[in-house]
Amino acid sequence: MDVAALKAGLRDRALAEGFDGIGVARPDAIPEAPVRLRDFVEAGRHGQMGWMAERMGWRGDPAALWPEARAVVMLAELYTPAHDPLALLEERGRGLVSAYAQGRDYHDVVKKRLKRLGRWLIGHAGGEIKVFVDTAPVMEKPLAQAAGLGWQGKHTNLLSRDLGNWFFLGALFTTLDLPPDVPEAEHCGSCTACLDICPTRAFPAPFQLDARRCISYLTIEHKGPVDPELRPLMGNRIYGCDDCLAVCPWNKFARTAHEAKYAPGRGLPAPDLAELAALDDAGFRARFAGSPIKRIGRNRFVRNVLYAIGNSGKPALRPAAQALLDDPDPVVAEAAAWALSRLQ
Repeated sequence: MDVAALKAGLRDRALAEGFDGIGVARPDAIPEAPVRLRDFVEAGRHGQMGWMAERMGWRGDPAALWPEARAVVMLAELYTPAHDPLALLEERGRGLVSAYAQGRDYHDVVKKRLKRLGRWLIGHAGGEIKVFVDTAPVMEKPLAQAAGLGWQGKHTNLLSRDLGNWFFLGALFTTLDLPPDVPEAEHCGSCTACLDICPTRAFPAPFQLDARRCISYLTIEHKGPVDPELRPLMGNRIYGCDDCLAVCPWNKFARTAHEAKYAPGRGLPAPDLAELAALDDAGFRARFAGSPIKRIGRNRFVRNVLYAIGNSGKPALRPAAQALLDDPDPVVAEAAAWALSRLQ
């Protein structure tokens, strides 16, 4: 088999399927990952994300996850927003949803592409495959750097000189022995824009993240009340946070996203806070069907909305919070009381 020709054909097929970047790494290409992961978890910086502590052996070592794999194909797919997320921070009566969650759930969209690409690979060269999109113990960002797709910036997200930092990652493990690409070097230089803009100071140092202070973590993964000290810093962000991504200078090279399914829907990117606060469970599920927002559930979402109402400085939103003072969920009820206290 001409593996060079196969790899070139795989690249062409990936681009034809809608991916914007592709690279190949060996399963053993990230030997530093287990130590970094262990240090992160032992410092408690994973917060309530217990799944990060579980299966650390698999997460830190792709070869342990699937010993038969001989290559890891990493794919990138753009979701570059058409608007400036930072400008929406001034819309205090509206909630701000992270750009990646404004359309269809990327897990479904990317995974379907990966499966089609995998079927093509099997049809042309045989072997076996496994595909992963952010739902298995795979350290996609270090693998993507090893595959030459980009580098982990000071905000710990993946950056590319060609794509910026607005893209999803998918992984295709294969038993075929594809030649690896050259790993990408770090190109952040002396820039600290992503660190400086973080409202909660979630970066203890460059290239390090404390999830417990990250607004993306707080609005999506954190269960229960958010520390009152951090709530005012969340502003009107109700699902995720794009500040460190939006400010990165490398985005001037980012290409426009071509997948229409990632375009904003459901009144996004900045829906009315009073309207969102009135959602019951059925209304929440109906509005966000097929969206990644749905997975956090109505209670956590409305909790976030109430924090945004409390930060809005708009007395006209008091009735929306007042209506939730007796909510069956105690976290929502407490958030409503906090919001009212802020609007007095």
